[in-house]
Amino acid sequence: MQRPMPTVDGVEHRFVEARGVRFHVAEAGEGPPLLFLHGFPQHWYAWRHLVPLLANDYRLLMPDLRGAGWSGAPYRGYATRDRASDILALMDALDLDRAGLVAHEWGAWAAFRLCLDAPARFSRLLAINMIHPWPRQRAVLRNAWRMWHTALWEYPLLGGAVLRHWPAFTRYHLRRGVTDPSAWTRHDVDEFVESARHHAHAGRALHWQYVLRDIPALATGRFKRRHLTVPTTILFGRDDFMLAPDMLTGAAGHADALDSRTVPGGHYLPNDSPALVADTIRSLFPTGEEARPPRTPPTAGAQVRTG
Repeated sequence: MQRPMPTVDGVEHRFVEARGVRFHVAEAGEGPPLLFLHGFPQHWYAWRHLVPLLANDYRLLMPDLRGAGWSGAPYRGYATRDRASDILALMDALDLDRAGLVAHEWGAWAAFRLCLDAPARFSRLLAINMIHPWPRQRAVLRNAWRMWHTALWEYPLLGGAVLRHWPAFTRYHLRRGVTDPSAWTRHDVDEFVESARHHAHAGRALHWQYVLRDIPALATGRFKRRHLTVPTTILFGRDDFMLAPDMLTGAAGHADALDSRTVPGGHYLPNDSPALVADTIRSLFPTGEEARPPRTPPTAGAQVRTG
């Protein structure tokens, strides 16, 4: 049974086929396109506070990633390279040649892969609450304990069961991720908890694929053969319970233009500090006429509704 979708003023919704998956895309505003990639256990609604702050200046494209929100949730395809390929195919389906990229947490991890694999498609990356692919091993090991909670989500059978039948743990994770408890409404938390329950197999697969593929790549220095040419800013919450600022070192020589900013807030900065995130976006992404490609209307057969 399809869950009811939350509403945000000015947001339209469409469904687009890409790589055999039916993707839901929320869209608002006019101007230069910005593509927003959410983290876990969230979906497009993670960006709800940014819509009224940015829609007058940008075209905001906020897809639900594979296995999240109202997009399809097949049992395979949750490795980082697959999720990056999903986004490139989705951009093609939307006739979006190039865009600015704003991404949070697991969405930001996929965004780094996107910028490494297809740098010509992105003008700039703002990665929120995520480390880059070249952290110093000593810093990673020193802070590995911070990720203890993912062990309950990632293992086959156990992970899906925890997400589906122990919603209190997901709720705890969300509430722990903000510095101001009033940043969450009960409705917000319930929405993301129910989404995680609805797609429990996808949440488990997302974390397990990171264990199987990305952790070995980080441990063996595989990313050191890759170079980031897309200008990138990392926005990092000073009180992020899952990651630590010293994990942001080590990128020298691997990126042309990467700066890291530690700011007040927790792990869910778009919810904890939306005005700060919006101000950062406005400072990084130009809004002049040269940055305003014409808006592409929905393709034939696309389903659109206003929420």
